[in-house]
Order: sequence, then C-alpha cells, then structure tokens
Amino acid sequence: MLDLAITGFTLAFLALGFRKPFLWVLAYLYIDTLGPQKISYHLLASMSISLVAFVLAFGGWLVLDDKRDSRFTMRQGIIAVLLVYCGVTTMFADFPVEAMDKWSWVWKALVFAIFLPLTLRTRLRIEAAALVMVLSIGAIIIDGGIKTVGGGGGYGTLHLFINDNVGLYEGSIISSVAIAVIPLIVWLMKHGTIFPPDWRVRMFGAALIFACALIPVGTQARTGLVCLALLAVMALRTVKRRFLYLGVMAALAAVAVPLLPESYTKRMNTIENHKADQSASTRMAVWMWTLDYARDHPLGGGFDAYRSNKVKVELVTVEGEGNNTSRDVTEVVEQSRAYHSSYFEMLGEQGWPGLVLWLWLLLSGLWQMEKVRSRWKKRTAPGETWQAPLANALQQSLIVYMLGSAFVGIAYQPFCYMLIGLQCGLWSYLKRVDSPAGAPQFRKPALRGGNAVAAS
Repeated sequence: MLDLAITGFTLAFLALGFRKPFLWVLAYLYIDTLGPQKISYHLLASMSISLVAFVLAFGGWLVLDDKRDSRFTMRQGIIAVLLVYCGVTTMFADFPVEAMDKWSWVWKALVFAIFLPLTLRTRLRIEAAALVMVLSIGAIIIDGGIKTVGGGGGYGTLHLFINDNVGLYEGSIISSVAIAVIPLIVWLMKHGTIFPPDWRVRMFGAALIFACALIPVGTQARTGLVCLALLAVMALRTVKRRFLYLGVMAALAAVAVPLLPESYTKRMNTIENHKADQSASTRMAVWMWTLDYARDHPLGGGFDAYRSNKVKVELVTVEGEGNNTSRDVTEVVEQSRAYHSSYFEMLGEQGWPGLVLWLWLLLSGLWQMEKVRSRWKKRTAPGETWQAPLANALQQSLIVYMLGSAFVGIAYQPFCYMLIGLQCGLWSYLKRVDSPAGAPQFRKPALRGGNAVAAS
C-alpha cells in the first residue's frame, strides 16, 4: 500500500509539471530529498526517477519558463568553480573507481545548486521550494520521531523508511539536517502563504519541530545534540521575551533529561572523555593524518582519498573512584577510516584550493543573509515583513550546518546545497526588487532646447 501511494504521488507530481514547469523543480527537490525510489520496491525502484526529474526541471526551465528575472550570483559562480575543480581532481584521484562513483552524484548536487536560484523569481516560488524541502525531509523526520517514541531508537539501529545507512538516512547526517531545518519550519509557521498560519499549521509545525528534536535521541548522534544546543542559543537573538525563553528551555531540559534512555545518556557522556571512545579517538587521529596528507598533496587526492589512511590510537579507560582507580590502555589500529568532518573531507579530497572555495561559499552566505536581515528587519509595510525572518532562518540553518559539518562528512550533501541554492535565490530576488530606502528617484532626463533637464 505504501509503495502504491508513493508511486502514484510521485508520478502525479511529475505529470502536473506539464501544466506548470516549475513543479518539475519542486518534484526534483522532493525526489532527491526523500528518495521515494529507495522506499518503493516496484516501478519507481526500476527506473532512474531522480534523473528524469533532473532533466525535466532543466528542460522545462530552458524551453518553457520566463527567464527575464533570472540572475547569476557570485555564490553560484563559486559553486561552478568548485564543480570544475572537483571534476579535475576526480580525473587524477588516488582511487579512480571510487572517486568516479562519488562524482556521479556530487556533480548533480552542485549543478542543481547553481540552477535552483535561476528559477526562484518570485516570493511564491521561494516559499514553495522551502515548503517542499521541509515536507520532504519532514517525512523522514516524522518516521524517525515515531520510532523513537516507540522505543525503536539506538546508535546505528534507527531505520528510517529503509534499511540503508547512507545519505540522509544515516544517523549523524539526519540528526544535523533535522536541527538545521527547524528555523525554516518556524518561518513557514509564521509567514507562510501557501498554507496560511492558522492553528492547524502551527500545531503541525510544533509537532514537526518536536520530531526534529527527537532525531538526535533516536539516532544517539552526539552531533545532533551539539547542533540543538547551538540553535537554542541562536534563538536568543530574535526571541522577544528572553528570560521567559530561558526559563522554558531550562524547564524542558529538567523534564526531558530524566526521561532519556540510559544508552543515550551514556553515549552523550563520551563527549567529555573522547580518549575512552574509539569513534572519537580515531576520527581525531584521521584529522591529524589528513593534515599530514595535505602537506604532501596540497591540491587534494580526489574523492575517497581517506582510503589510504592507517591510524593508531590508544584508548584510555579509568575504572573505580578516588584512590581505588585503575587505568587501562588499549591500542587500536584502523585503516581506511572516513574523515567524519566536512572540513577535513574537503581538505583531503580537494586540497587547500577546494577548502578555500567551500569556506568562501559558506562564509559569503552568512554575510549575505546578515545583510538582508539588517536591511529588512525594521520594515513593517505589507509584503515587507517576511524577508528578514527568512534570511535569519536561512542564516541559522547554515550555521547549524557548519557546526554539524565539523563532525559529519556532509561537504557535498545535496539537501545542504539546496539550502544554499535557496539562500542564493532569496538574495537574487531581493536585490532585484529592492531599492535603497529613501534614495531620490529621478526620471530620465529630457532634452529641452538642447539642455538636459531632470524632472523633479
């Protein structure tokens, strides 16, 4: 039944694109985020539905869509340069077969991030893209939230629709992304027009935010906990009653902590003592190896360059209390250990040039969203109150992504590049429609008796 419903919905979504070609763009956002072809086991599983939506989105825009208001921004240019650079490093990769396999989906994520802003010409389109992204990843999050409440969570054991620990279905990745998407949910609850903010929208949004907060518990991913704490702190910037907010947060924490499963609290305690945790210790060793690797390969080793690493770590465990303690040291050797950090992933695979481009892309996004927020935050006229909150939401999402990236290899995660594309679309749209506040308006000079006179 689920397979039939997903297949029918996906095909209907694509069919509607023949009436409104922009729907193909939204269909691709849905397909590439949720991956219905992975959930389905009949028709969708037997066809390259993602590639079909990708081609239709581009073709529909090229042939049928109005392109007069499309603008190419600086950040799209950075992505384009990064795309070319990744293509070059793939040609000379240390592991050519594995590199080509990763390139087969990375290039599509980067190309779509360049393309998406060109289609976001109106507020309706910007909101529609944000809504589809939220609802698509929301389906995964709701599934995970229900299973967590039902006791089906656990590190590496929480299965989200499919029994496949890749992409957004990997625990640490979905934990980071689930927290990163919360600001967009809040914005849609307050400023949405497709689903106007009534009690039903607010109730669904609150439930979805709760499910997002449950994902780090269900996956027992430490990264998600850190991201959630950061987002809670960032909310202080815009919340009106800060003391009330802090009190509510403290009360929620006091109620929630005793209810958390013992396995979750034990895993979170490893944040304080990484030397006793093999996962934390080995990833730090890999980061050190990556720095050494970059000295010899400053231009990068191509995708999956980590496969050549071999690290040795000492795990230190202390048992007992006071004077009656024992210290045990165990030596562990691991090979081909993944980076577990987007920063080191970029450094190892694309070298210093790739890391600089990627950081430039992220930091320029923070600057652009801050500029939009500052420019629009004091405006109260009808139709001018949604821009600053959206910029703030996208900025917060990006900051959460940057923090999560420190501990998870999501440097090329397609959903994160969709968020970047949404930022570029908002920036381009507002630059086009906005004019400096209070700037004098002049009509085109007219010639009178050989003199150019500017009308008042």
